[in-house]
Amino acid sequence: MSLERPVISTNVPHSARIWNYWLGGKDCYEIDRQVGDQIAGANPAILDIALAQRAFLVRAVEYLVGEAGIRQFLDVGTGLPTANNTHEVAQRIAPETRIVYVDHDPVVLAHAEALLTSTPEGATDYIDADLRDPATILEQAAKTLDFTQPVALILLGITAHITDDTVYEVVGRLVDALPSGSHLVLCDDTEVINPQQMREMIEQWNEASDNPRVNRSPEELARFFDGLELLDPGVVSVSRWRPGRSGEHAAEVDDFGGVARKP
Repeated sequence: MSLERPVISTNVPHSARIWNYWLGGKDCYEIDRQVGDQIAGANPAILDIALAQRAFLVRAVEYLVGEAGIRQFLDVGTGLPTANNTHEVAQRIAPETRIVYVDHDPVVLAHAEALLTSTPEGATDYIDADLRDPATILEQAAKTLDFTQPVALILLGITAHITDDTVYEVVGRLVDALPSGSHLVLCDDTEVINPQQMREMIEQWNEASDNPRVNRSPEELARFFDGLELLDPGVVSVSRWRPGRSGEHAAEVDDFGGVARKP
């Protein structure tokens, strides 16, 4: 698959590169580190959120592959590749798993080749598309995924970039296209644990980034799972979603989410 490389400005901070920096990745520039440090200085909890969200992804994928028998994933808003990407976690358990990543970020597009790796038995592909355009996502994903078989739709930290209620319709269109037995994995930032810091952080983020965000309440995030069978423990801080013995007493973070099955 040949991808045309866009021109990337190294003098303008970028949300995907900042997040990559917080996760310990190397695909960032000095301006991203400066802004990332500024935001983390105002709200140190963002570092815990980044790590807790990635750990939630790992546990959710391990459950879906290992216990639910899912062999197809549609990961929208994947961001820059770092450790424990969806395909790495899934194919460690079931090498035949097929994964499609979706992002519209030119920085991610330039690094897409790093995602286009797979076990010989499985498949990994990348789509350059926006969450706001579910029709394109579904059309392109169908080249790799079989939508007559269950698919896990992953939306981590991405719904906040659609700042009004149209986001529910957008996510609903993706879920509606999935067959029975499919799953939705979704989480995003809240203002439950440290409301003032989270509000200040989102203001700083929106001033520095070209991709604005909004924080939502756990109740608003729960609306994404309407009509689905929400798995225990429901919509909770991602650090508290099936943490295992080692994480039983993990501190809550301002990022809530859950996993649900489509009946």
